[in-house]
Amino acid sequence: MEYSPVRLSPHAFWSGPAKKKLVLLSIMFLVWVYMLYSCVGSCSTVPGLLVDSSRARQREAGGDLLTNEPEPEPDWDRDQREQRAPEPGTMSSFSNGSGSKKLPQAIIIGVKKGGTRALLEFLRVHPDIRAVGAEPHFFDRNYENGLDWYRDLMPKTLEGQITMEKTPSYFVTREAPARISAMSRDTKLIVVVRDPVTRAISDYTQTLSKKPDIPSFESLTFKNRTTGLIDTSWSAIQIGIYAKHLDNWLQYFPMEQILFVSGERLISDPAGELGRVQDFLGLKRIITDKHFYFNQTKGFPCLKKAEGSSKPHCLGKTKGRTHPNIDPEVVQRLRDFYRPFNMKFYQMTGHHFGWD
Repeated sequence: MEYSPVRLSPHAFWSGPAKKKLVLLSIMFLVWVYMLYSCVGSCSTVPGLLVDSSRARQREAGGDLLTNEPEPEPDWDRDQREQRAPEPGTMSSFSNGSGSKKLPQAIIIGVKKGGTRALLEFLRVHPDIRAVGAEPHFFDRNYENGLDWYRDLMPKTLEGQITMEKTPSYFVTREAPARISAMSRDTKLIVVVRDPVTRAISDYTQTLSKKPDIPSFESLTFKNRTTGLIDTSWSAIQIGIYAKHLDNWLQYFPMEQILFVSGERLISDPAGELGRVQDFLGLKRIITDKHFYFNQTKGFPCLKKAEGSSKPHCLGKTKGRTHPNIDPEVVQRLRDFYRPFNMKFYQMTGHHFGWD
């Protein structure tokens, strides 16, 4: 049997089911092209939206998604140049790696040659205290640099840790209380005080080590040796009038935000004084007697283990200098001069330091 091929005419093809399928496919293709074309304008913004959204989340964490750098902080420098103080209570910080840099919550504000360096070194043993080693002098010499500059000097801290700094000249700087209050009214202040006569001699001894040709202590103490009139313009004398300087601070801070540490007891009982400081800062008493030993050569306590070290640590050779011999009559006149100021200071602080 022979089979002959079936021949379809063009008319039969276009009028059959094949025509319907082809038309349907053409319509679907056109719809797809139209949708693709329509999406070009609106959908092209989607990646940008995704990046912006991710960048916003990254900013909340303190950095930029693309550069992995911290976002710029408010321009405190500009505000300072225009002599505008920051809002009270501002304690902003920025994230930068592990931990963040914060403005200090506590400051050792004085006094010079009172024992501030010893106190700071002792406090740095505490795991919840992070402190600047050098004195920033922000509120007396570098205030025009702004809070960004100041904060950048601070060490990074974790949640629950306290940022500290010490600059003893703050206590006698008239502008310092207002400036610190403008940064934060909640700042805790620590003052290390010492017998003002001994402090003045120690101050002179330090200057003498740098300038051996300065006049004698006796000649600098008096405006007139014969009349016994004390020269209060000499900074070594002026710093010891503690009551006068404290008056300035009490205009901006309540007494309960200021802790007075005895420089004498910091030597005789460092653990006891450090216990008071830890309580004042709201920290657990971790620094105790076991951290100290008394160095007979220097005449003051040293740390058995310093921060980040397993070795004993004493303050440098600039601490514990031998004082020059001062005329006993001059020493007595200075004690008489300071006595009324000391009494007022005892009344103001509610604490007798035993300097008389």
